Amino acid sequence: MAEPSGKLYLVPTPLGNLGDITVRAADLLRTCAHVVAEDTRRTIKLLSHLGADGSRLTRLDANAMQADLERVARWLEGGSDVALVTDAGMPCVSDPGVAIVRIAIERGVPVEALPGASAVTTAVALSGLVDGPFYFAGFLPRGKGELAAAVAELAQRAEPVVLFEAPHRMTEALRAMADAMPERQAIIARELTKVHEEVLRGTLQELAADDREWIGEITVVLGAWKRETGEAPDDAAVDARIDEELARGTHTRTVAERVAAWSGRPKRDVYARVLERKNGQ
Repeated sequence: MAEPSGKLYLVPTPLGNLGDITVRAADLLRTCAHVVAEDTRRTIKLLSHLGADGSRLTRLDANAMQADLERVARWLEGGSDVALVTDAGMPCVSDPGVAIVRIAIERGVPVEALPGASAVTTAVALSGLVDGPFYFAGFLPRGKGELAAAVAELAQRAEPVVLFEAPHRMTEALRAMADAMPERQAIIARELTKVHEEVLRGTLQELAADDREWIGEITVVLGAWKRETGEAPDDAAVDARIDEELARGTHTRTVAERVAAWSGRPKRDVYARVLERKNGQ
C-alpha cells in the first residue's frame, strides 16, 4: 500500500501589515515541514515575526528549474506538508507558484488553499468603481509594442479592470493608458495596508500628470468605460496624432496600436494610415 503523500497548502500572507496574518496561516507556517517562497528575503521576516523556524524556507521564483520543482514534488510525495507563499497576498495570482500547484495536481498530491489577503480584492473594495464583474489583467507586458497592444485591448473593455504594475514601469504604463482612455476613472493603490499606504483617484489623464518617481507595490483599478460616439476623433485629428507619434520616433506598429486604442478605430485601418503618413513625410 502506497504511503500517503503530504499536502500542498497555498498560504496567503499579509500585504504589508503583519497583524493581518490569519491564525490558521500562522499555524501552518510554523508547522509545515517546508515553506516555499517566491522571495525568501521577505518571507524570512514574516517567519521571524511568527517565531517560526526559518531553516525550512526554500526559494522558488520565476527562474526555478525543473529540478527545483521536482525537489518540492519529492517532499510532497514523501509525506511532507509544504506551505507555498508569495511575496505578499495570495500565491498563484500573477506569480510563479502556479508551477508547483500544477505538478502537485499531476502527481495526485492534495492541494488546499487558505482564504486571505489579496491586493486585487482589497483595491477593488477601496476603489468605489466596481459593483459587478471585473477583468483582472495581471502585469502589463514590458515591450513598448506589447504594452500598446495590451492597452488597446483594455480600451475596448467596458467592465472595470484591475492590474498590477512595477514602479519602474508605472510612468510609461500610465501615460499609455491615459493616451488611450484619458477620461476613464481610475485609482492607484500604492503600498496597501503598509505605513505609507496611498490611494490616488481621478481620470487617467489626471493621474498620468503626476510626474513623481513611483515606489512600492502598485495596484490599479480602472472604472467601467464606454467611449461615447461623439468622442470619436475625425480624420484630421487622427492624422495629427499619428504625425505626433512619428515625430517622437515611435515604431510604426506601436503608433498604430496607440492611435487605434485612442481613436476607437480598427488597428488595421489605422496601421494603413500610419504607413501612408510615414511614407509621405
